[in-house]
Amino acid sequence: MSPESEADTTTQTALPGTLPEALFAELVAFRRDLHMHPELGNQEFRTTAAIKARLEKAGLAPRVLPSGTGLVCDIGGDTGADEVLGREGDGEASGILALRADIDALPIPDTKSECPYRSTVPDRAHACGHDMHTTVVLGAGLVLAGLHRRGLLPRPVRLVFQPAEEVLPGGATEAIKAGVLAGVGRILAVHCDPRVDAGLIGLRQGAITSACDRLEVSLDGPGGHSARPHLTTDLVTAAARVVTDVPALVGRRIDTRAGLAVTWGRIESGHAPNVIPQHAELAGTVRCLDINAWRHAPDIVVAAIDEVANLHKAKSEINYVRGVPPVVNEPEATELLRAAMTARRGADSVEGTEQSLGGEDFSWYLEHVPGAMARLGVRPPGERTLRDLHQGDFDADESAIRVGVELFTAAALLHPTH
Repeated sequence: MSPESEADTTTQTALPGTLPEALFAELVAFRRDLHMHPELGNQEFRTTAAIKARLEKAGLAPRVLPSGTGLVCDIGGDTGADEVLGREGDGEASGILALRADIDALPIPDTKSECPYRSTVPDRAHACGHDMHTTVVLGAGLVLAGLHRRGLLPRPVRLVFQPAEEVLPGGATEAIKAGVLAGVGRILAVHCDPRVDAGLIGLRQGAITSACDRLEVSLDGPGGHSARPHLTTDLVTAAARVVTDVPALVGRRIDTRAGLAVTWGRIESGHAPNVIPQHAELAGTVRCLDINAWRHAPDIVVAAIDEVANLHKAKSEINYVRGVPPVVNEPEATELLRAAMTARRGADSVEGTEQSLGGEDFSWYLEHVPGAMARLGVRPPGERTLRDLHQGDFDADESAIRVGVELFTAAALLHPTH
């Protein structure tokens, strides 16, 4: 049955691959262990070792990525994980279905109180749900390995545990260079969404996240006495005008429907109230909803900064760091996720979702192979307090682990074999 026809069903379908209670309890414990021991991008050695050990216990053959963190593991088919890394190409021939998880944490403190599994590492927290993503893909892999042993897995599945999602331009680029997409025909992922109730997923065809780049600006001038700003470059005023005028200029130089936005997060200049400084620094992000507009964003933003700086006689130095393009969900992959969730929990378990201004390096995979990302509901039903992503008190309803595992196992079973 194709994803398109399956998506029309309104009731659950009897499929193998549900999550046994004992394994669910183990996965909850695994997630809590990761939550207590968060590791930053490219430093996820303990996390990698824990995933590897559990996959090997299940009789699988995971392979650590060349960077030393993250790993890849095949289930079924003729291509073992030990043969994947180092191969090039997007490999449309075998059409492996890949399931991707990101494994890194954020450099912020865990502020949850009275939580037995809060972070034990100062100023480190799984505040974006990557511990949930990792646990979901691990659980799906363990269930799918069991189905494969019973001859019930129709086509190979690859598990991709990717490091450094939070580090621009994202660990996905290095994972792709290492060959994790060799032989892959489609790739799927989930991302925790605290605005969606546990038990539900959010789907959207087309762009579901935005592009995100980093912007660093240095402004310089001769400095001087604050009593005589007319004799020098008033650098504080110049910096302030860059902060306020550049977003306005950018907004008038591209179609507003592209959603190109410059937002500043840091500005520093000066040490004394009566001294005009010689140096100022600004940093922020550039976000864009439209992938074509994103390709032109550096030229537009840099030109606007130079114009404002020149107007105030400040010398500008701009470091425009390319981040990630938008995640653009392929229609067929999106409908595969809809069909899988409908088969497990009925059509009412899927809701539409809007495009976010957040960035996600899953987008880099979609530059090579088709795929889609679903929003995994992690809000306890009935809870009114929003624990948003990238905040120290973020937590997730762990029942979402079961939802994610069964979503991915159903997708693997419904993925067309032609």
